[in-house]
Amino acid sequence: MQAKITYAFGVAALLATTPLVAAEPRGDEPVAVPRAIKQGIDFVYVDPQMSTVARRKQRPQNWLSRIFNPASARRNAPNPVFFDLARGLQQYQATWGRLPQVSIPSGAALKPGATGNRVRLLRTRLGLTPIGSYDAGVSQAVATFQRVHGLGNPDGVAGKATIAALNRGSSYYARRIAINMERAYRLPTTGTFNRYVVVDSGAAQLTLFDRDRPVDGMRAVVGSTKTKTPMMAVLMRNAKANPYWHVPPELIRSLTAKKVKEQGLTYFRDFHYEVLSDWGPNPQPVDPKTINWRAVATKGTNVMVRQKPGPWNSMGAMKFEMPNDFGIYLHDSPHKELFAADERHLSNGCVRLEDYQRFASWVFGAPPPVTGQPEQVLPLPRAVPIYMTYLTVQADANGVVFRPDPYGFDALAMPQMFGPASIAANDAGEPRRG
Repeated sequence: MQAKITYAFGVAALLATTPLVAAEPRGDEPVAVPRAIKQGIDFVYVDPQMSTVARRKQRPQNWLSRIFNPASARRNAPNPVFFDLARGLQQYQATWGRLPQVSIPSGAALKPGATGNRVRLLRTRLGLTPIGSYDAGVSQAVATFQRVHGLGNPDGVAGKATIAALNRGSSYYARRIAINMERAYRLPTTGTFNRYVVVDSGAAQLTLFDRDRPVDGMRAVVGSTKTKTPMMAVLMRNAKANPYWHVPPELIRSLTAKKVKEQGLTYFRDFHYEVLSDWGPNPQPVDPKTINWRAVATKGTNVMVRQKPGPWNSMGAMKFEMPNDFGIYLHDSPHKELFAADERHLSNGCVRLEDYQRFASWVFGAPPPVTGQPEQVLPLPRAVPIYMTYLTVQADANGVVFRPDPYGFDALAMPQMFGPASIAANDAGEPRRG
């Protein structure tokens, strides 16, 4: 490895601010992460019993020292994902970092058969002889660059996004790999847990680890760009079969009351909702006819609205609970069609599972005994650590493949790790097409 990338950054807060008051009605929707907590690298919430998640005071250091540290060969070495990315970085530097970092002026898309100064610079940038046209060799090199750098369909045409990516230079992408290495460094160290789960909201993917080896995985639906799934680490202790979905008070005001106005009181029967007296521990059933829904729409109310268990329920058949101040948990979903899509940043922050039954069998050690009782609490035989991270670079046999940065966390991490000057080299978002 040739280049040594150094950085300095302030470690973000690891613990949440003042917990929510238990009596405060919240419903089954995530709470926004406080602005005081900066996303980008560190977890925003660490379960008090997970002392191995991250140190509160991590001194700025050269990440190369982590790779070559003799302790890396012993127990408690960084997570294998860290070393996969480290190898990917070495391969990236050897493949793309050694090329001439010349700039290509903007202009019309460059296609096979094109000639001129911009083609000459493009050939130089790709490590080809500068003399020649946009031939098959150029087209193939451009397509490879597009595939590695996550530029959509690798069609071999150097359009606006591809030229912009080439002009960022390899150091920008090396920094993005380093950012992802920092996130991977905060995953459990080798030998810490026998089993754990990693939710990658960047890829909308969940992976099950047994003795630090990935043994299974599935697609997930994670938070949208407006309602991001936070980076956090927490212990999962139980699940609930046949859960209710408790409608948050704000949605009761803005959505439930609106639906009643549009559809009448049959809305509750048609969509399997029921109204309860309050958010206390012993609420009583309430006839929707007795509620002034017009007043609810303008002033809100203390009544509780919940959706009954069943195939229509927004939580699906099972909800996996994790104590945290942000209302984040894993759950089944009635909308199975969403898992077939490539873009799965769609939820309000919680994580929907492609196959909750397979997940439940793994975390419980066998299919749990579900009785059909509403809100059946199923304690796990042993708490399972859940790490919710955000990776935008994936290691592969040829080095790495970059993915989009839908939450903009890479952009936030750049100045955290490399200082304010790095912002100039970073775009507001990664281009998706070449």
